[in-house]
Amino acid sequence: MARRKALPHSAPMTAFLYALTVLLWGTTWIALKLQLGPVPIPWSIVWRFALAALVLLLWLTACGRLRLLRREAWPLVAAQGLCLFCLNFICFLSASRTIPSGLVAVVFSTATLWNALGARLFFRRALTPRILGGGALGLAGLLAMFWPELARHGADAGTLHGLAYALAGTLCFSAGNLLSARLQALGEPPALTNAWGMAWGALVLAAGTLAMGIAPAFDPAPSYVGALLYLAIPGSVIGFTAYLELVGRMGPERAAYCTVLFPLVALAISSVVEDYRWSAVAIGGLALVMAGNVLVFSKPRAAAA
Repeated sequence: MARRKALPHSAPMTAFLYALTVLLWGTTWIALKLQLGPVPIPWSIVWRFALAALVLLLWLTACGRLRLLRREAWPLVAAQGLCLFCLNFICFLSASRTIPSGLVAVVFSTATLWNALGARLFFRRALTPRILGGGALGLAGLLAMFWPELARHGADAGTLHGLAYALAGTLCFSAGNLLSARLQALGEPPALTNAWGMAWGALVLAAGTLAMGIAPAFDPAPSYVGALLYLAIPGSVIGFTAYLELVGRMGPERAAYCTVLFPLVALAISSVVEDYRWSAVAIGGLALVMAGNVLVFSKPRAAAA
């Protein structure tokens, strides 16, 4: 089967997808907090991606775009499903049990650098100083913004375990980015690969949860159901499709700068609903994050003849 011919990417559409991804994933923390309760966390993840996969499959069917993947794509989709819709969430939720959410966000923001290294290793993409410098600025900015929270947390064995989980989750996320880039190079669109990948990730996680002896549970409370719908449809169906479309348009290293901007949206909302106070250090960190954003997406000047 012939590969899909690459189409030119519209800059306004790319900017829209970028802003949409940051906005959606920056607000999912509210829904995640509403899901904390009687339902075991693994089952909440299973319900989220099972519902997201069902919605995507129905939408693709209605549009006449649902099809089986080509043979060489199935192993990549299975790996993507494990990395993006199963293992990384287990790692991040495990990390959140022993370290502050701010520290998890800082570790997650290193995805920009991991994606750049992975793109260099597997796709022979250049390690540009702009991307590396922008990622470093973003990481420094997040460290400054979350410094009060981090300074209150001691470095004990639990902290080291939490950091290990957060790093493993970030590496899984980066691996999923690279797998999506490879699938798009084969001509498989993100909506289609996400549908099959989410279904596979939910199935594997459900089987593993049952094997651990954790019985299925569901909370019919309106707050839980509403959070589940938000996480499954805007957060997963729209958010992951928009983000992985960015990976194909911009490359995994530049698209991953979204991970630096997610906490900014979360903190902006927290300043309204949770009385978060912006200190001078936090404002300086915000300036570093925005400077990194400008550096990552600015175009280098053409060399003089």
